[in-house]
Amino acid sequence: MQPENYHGFVDYCVSITHSGGIRRLINDQARFQCDKMEPFKPLNRTQAFAMLEWGLNWVVAAHEVSHLIIHSAVLAKDGKAVVFPAPPGSGKSTLTAYLSRNGWRLLSDEMALITPLTSTVTPFVRPVCLKNDSIHLVKSWYPDDSFSTIAKDTHKGDVVHMAPGDMAVARESEQAEVVGIVFPKYNKDVFFDVYDMDQATAYTALAENAFNYTVLQEQGVKSVVHLVENATAFEVEYNSLEELDSFLTEDVVGAAHVK
Repeated sequence: MQPENYHGFVDYCVSITHSGGIRRLINDQARFQCDKMEPFKPLNRTQAFAMLEWGLNWVVAAHEVSHLIIHSAVLAKDGKAVVFPAPPGSGKSTLTAYLSRNGWRLLSDEMALITPLTSTVTPFVRPVCLKNDSIHLVKSWYPDDSFSTIAKDTHKGDVVHMAPGDMAVARESEQAEVVGIVFPKYNKDVFFDVYDMDQATAYTALAENAFNYTVLQEQGVKSVVHLVENATAFEVEYNSLEELDSFLTEDVVGAAHVK
């Protein structure tokens, strides 16, 4: 994620530390620091690992300007990627966990790093953040996978992080081309409905999910335009992961021709 004209090493000094003084003895808290800055309020020390993951995401979202960053899951098949922008409660991470264990390569559960003015997405492989009811559901599907302990009562509810699969880690430097933009919404009463999105609607929705859209200014605008002009966009409501997987494989990735 370095600018083309930079050939050094970019790093950040991040840490999780205890509270100081008497608080450490009475009600110990975890504190996240990045280059001696403390962007978050301290949390209960039982939430330390979750805080570290959120902190690492924040480091990239707050500082990376050589990519367009979209709050989105990203998964790929046959070198073709689909981005899944979605607000909390949409079932994005549950969907990510399922697809990543069923033939799709995980690039990210949280952020799509798009090379400006292209459809190329760079992996940002991190654990999948599961919340509340999805924790026990995904654990029942994949009991042999690696999960963190539960961080209870966070601002997102109960949280567990699921380790990325072997394929994601082994191919963490392998880019892909975005061919689909899918806005998913889990609905227990809907088997599977899909709606085409026109480019104007897709542009607005994608821009709303871009962390650094305004920072990149004209380049940010043109980058979002390029994505919606070169990928098909859909909204989907579903309660069948199998049906959604089939749609993505056959009608999104299968129908796409990478330029």
